[in-house]
Amino acid sequence: MSIMVKTMVQVLYIIICIAIVIVVLMQEGKNSGLGAVSGAADTYWSKNKGRSTEGKMVKITTILGALFIILSLVLCANM
Repeated sequence: MSIMVKTMVQVLYIIICIAIVIVVLMQEGKNSGLGAVSGAADTYWSKNKGRSTEGKMVKITTILGALFIILSLVLCANM
């Protein structure tokens, strides 16, 4: 890999790392307390999380995580 391409991949890698940290810190906690024991956690909000902001954050985290792993392997293979 040329020096310029490797530098661009490294910069992209750093940007993805920072984005993962920001997105994870913006997410809400997953603890549902004692409501999960009695079944009170099954609300309209919890069933439709995929359409909410929290659902979007989970999808973004998944995509960024996959990109992080792929770029890690690319950078490791070309050392």
